[in-house]
Amino acid sequence: MGYDGHKKVKGIKLSVLVDLQGLPLSIIVVPANENDSTLYIPTLNNFKIKRPVGRPVNRLSKVTADGMYDTTKIRKYNRKRGIKSNISVNKRNRKKKKIGRPIKVDQKEYKKKSIVERFFSWIESCKKVFPRYEIKEESYLGVVMVAAIIRLNEVLG
Repeated sequence: MGYDGHKKVKGIKLSVLVDLQGLPLSIIVVPANENDSTLYIPTLNNFKIKRPVGRPVNRLSKVTADGMYDTTKIRKYNRKRGIKSNISVNKRNRKKKKIGRPIKVDQKEYKKKSIVERFFSWIESCKKVFPRYEIKEESYLGVVMVAAIIRLNEVLG
C-alpha cells in the first residue's frame, strides 16, 4: 500500500490507456507513491489486442499525454518504437533552453486528452470502485476490470 505525500492519503493509483472513444485498452494498479511518468512504459507494455490471424497488435501509432510525461526516457522510448508523441512540454523539466528544433504539439489532438479524464470520472462514479473496499491490489484491479467491461457493454451494445 503506497502513500501519496501530495494528497496525504494512503492508496493506489490507476494508470489507464484509452482509445478515442474512452474505452480502456490497458489498466495498471500501483501504489500511490509512484510517479505517473514511471507508469507510462508498463502501461504501454500491457497493451495487446489479439487478432484471429497473425501476431497481436501491441504498438500504438500516436500517444497524447500530459506534460508530466515529458521526460527524455519516454520520448526516446516512443521514438525507438515508432510512436508519434503528442506530449506538451513541461517547463519544470527544462532547466536550460534546448538547442535545436522545438517540440511541436498538435493542439487539436491535444484537446482530445479530456477523454481520459472522462474515463476516470466514469470509474469514480461506480459505487464499488471509488471507495475501494478491497485490500489487495489484484482484487481491486478485478473490480476495475468488471467496471470497464460494464462500460464496454454500454458503449458497444
